[in-house]
Amino acid sequence: MASAASTSTSATTSASATARASGPTPTPLTLKPGTAWSDAWQRCLTTAPEAFQDDDRVLNLWNGAWRPDGHALPATSPVDGSPIAGPPRLDAATAHQAVRASLDEHRAWRHIPLPERRARVAATLDALTEHRELLALLLVWEIGKPWRLAQADVDRAIDGVRWYVDGIAPMLEGRAPLDGPVSNIASWNYPMSVLVHAMLVQALAGNAVIAKTPTDGGLACLTLASALAAREGIPITLLSGSGSELSDPLVRAPEIGCVSFVGGRDTGARIATAMADLGKRHILEQEGLNTWGIWNYTDWPALTAVVPKLFDYGKQRCTAYPRFVVQRDLFAEFLAAYLPAVRSLRIGHPLAVKRPGDPLPTLDFGPLINAAKAKELADQVAEAIDRGAVPLHRGTLADGRFLPGQDTAAYLPPVTLLNPPPSSPLHHAEPFGPVDTIVLVDTEAELLAAMNASNGALVATLSTDDAATYARLAPQIRAFKTGHGVPRSRGDRDELFGGFGASWRGAFVGGALLVKAVTQGPPTERPPGNFPDHHLMP
Repeated sequence: MASAASTSTSATTSASATARASGPTPTPLTLKPGTAWSDAWQRCLTTAPEAFQDDDRVLNLWNGAWRPDGHALPATSPVDGSPIAGPPRLDAATAHQAVRASLDEHRAWRHIPLPERRARVAATLDALTEHRELLALLLVWEIGKPWRLAQADVDRAIDGVRWYVDGIAPMLEGRAPLDGPVSNIASWNYPMSVLVHAMLVQALAGNAVIAKTPTDGGLACLTLASALAAREGIPITLLSGSGSELSDPLVRAPEIGCVSFVGGRDTGARIATAMADLGKRHILEQEGLNTWGIWNYTDWPALTAVVPKLFDYGKQRCTAYPRFVVQRDLFAEFLAAYLPAVRSLRIGHPLAVKRPGDPLPTLDFGPLINAAKAKELADQVAEAIDRGAVPLHRGTLADGRFLPGQDTAAYLPPVTLLNPPPSSPLHHAEPFGPVDTIVLVDTEAELLAAMNASNGALVATLSTDDAATYARLAPQIRAFKTGHGVPRSRGDRDELFGGFGASWRGAFVGGALLVKAVTQGPPTERPPGNFPDHHLMP
């Protein structure tokens, strides 16, 4: 029998060996100093006190003034579930007053000479540039964007509108503003590079603009951007409210000259019906199941390199690719290229660092827009597996970067499913989250049928080694933009953007056509787009 001393020594030696094997205890992550929501809020109060109040209240902007009207709802950050500023929701009657006041602003603004409009928009861009980091920080807290992507959203808005400021004159030759303001209803995922970008171009073209703050996030960021624009005399109306209350004033009100919508198909279809009845300009971007096809393909390193980029912002993008359609004979090679890329994805708290002086982390994505969305997708994944889908990859939050004890209810690690059943929403609809599905096919006809599963899409890609095969198959894919082995994106300058089928209604945009969509030309002009055959747009 060993002595007590020898037993103690053995235990100590064993513990030391275990410590050496497991390595030092990891340093717990901490919030980067100066990036807390309270820090961002105080900076908002200092930067735009006219639009923010000390009691954590954000104001609505209409008839040229910031107003403490509306019923403020509570809100939480998807990053960690902590309280943030909630939307001050208006009722329909007040929103109608705001729309009528916007028409008065529109009638005055449309006569402002173009050089002055350009100067005011350029000054707004300078102010947005000055407060770039604050706008990005608000995007992190309000919609969960990683720091890199939040900055990119702000930069794309600024750089994109500058391009129009510099080149707007020839785009407006022979054209006039619309008869009423442009109403903007957009989803929460790109408040700056989609919504603010559109609003400033619409104003540059001579229109007053109205925007509804998205229900799920982006309120403070949009409010700050609108405050900076309003200071320069840009005629902006910014309203919060439920879709049921604001749909009538922001869509059907006779004062509205055009409706620009980004969102789901159900709401978009209702707006499209209203626009056809009313004969109004409309730009309606809706979701579609964007697909990536693999057929007679061998450049697997290129696929491995691109897969992580496809998960930017957790695939909460209208141009994300959640569906791979793969030639059955290539499935093994596809998995060998795809799975290492998915396993390399970095997720976690966008503002968590090891030491206060460390830079903010470079992540592929953080949380989804809210805990309810994360649960909805997790439930859909579980249901699909119960009905026969094969889980090829299921990530875990244990590998993420999180603060000690942090609420992670809005986070969903990446998931990949083979052959989701036809009864599952994941078979035919866009998940709008980090869930990939794979469908195997044996013939070109099956490839095209699987790539066209959702009655139209915004983008698609076909990876094939043979250029002739791509040229033959690509026109049969019902997506507005199709890439040959490369992802396609929205784009704002050099090419059209639109969609096929139920993914888009109304005017196409991009470059000069974004201006054309919100201005009037010859009386019989019909802007390029998906319009009812019986109706010529004014």
